[in-house]
Amino acid sequence: MPPEIHAPAIALRLVLTVLAGGLLGMDRSRTGHPAGLRTTLLVTLAASVAMIQMNLLIPTNGKPLNSYVVMDLMRLPLGILTGVGFIGAGAIVRKDDLVLGVTTAATLWFATVVGLCLGGGQIILGSVSAVAGYGILTTFRAIERHLEQFQPATLVLITTPNSIAPAELRQRLDAARFRIKSVSVKQSPAHRRQTIRCEVRWPSVRGAAQLPQVLNDLEQLPGLIQLSWQAIGAGAP
Repeated sequence: MPPEIHAPAIALRLVLTVLAGGLLGMDRSRTGHPAGLRTTLLVTLAASVAMIQMNLLIPTNGKPLNSYVVMDLMRLPLGILTGVGFIGAGAIVRKDDLVLGVTTAATLWFATVVGLCLGGGQIILGSVSAVAGYGILTTFRAIERHLEQFQPATLVLITTPNSIAPAELRQRLDAARFRIKSVSVKQSPAHRRQTIRCEVRWPSVRGAAQLPQVLNDLEQLPGLIQLSWQAIGAGAP
């Protein structure tokens, strides 16, 4: 970081910051996330301006000529990172076992670091990082869509007594590569029925609309009264 910067250098850093923030924010807006283009641009620009301001204060050695107070210039970028941490925390939402907004929060934090690099004069590092971040957000999203992930779901079977034992249901789900978290059984002799509730994680491809094949097999059970399937997550139909 040079001790003194002039208007052309400041203009270059701000222009590159806007381009980098726009590149990262464009992906967030295009995919419908709450922290989109304007939010990412403002965060990146704020980080860059903080670093430029610190750069402008370096010649004073942190001490104005008419003051005995010494400023710690590094508090500017550190304060920016702390503030973005609060924004990122607000972007994360949790509903039951489903957590949303983690990538958005990470993008804001990453955009802040890119802004700090560009504002501090590390033009090549900041520019390459912005392009790499954009590539990760776009390219790896397509890869994630084809990755098999285990999504949480709840399976409820209401059957006549002795239609299927919990142990047999476990075997069927294990054969379908389900990961069983819990199984509860409720007997109702007066109504001649039993209710089996299973909390599971099932292998799914993100965005896939088809139901697990094991559900079709369970629907053929003799004595089945009702089958309920509630999937949570990106792979839920």
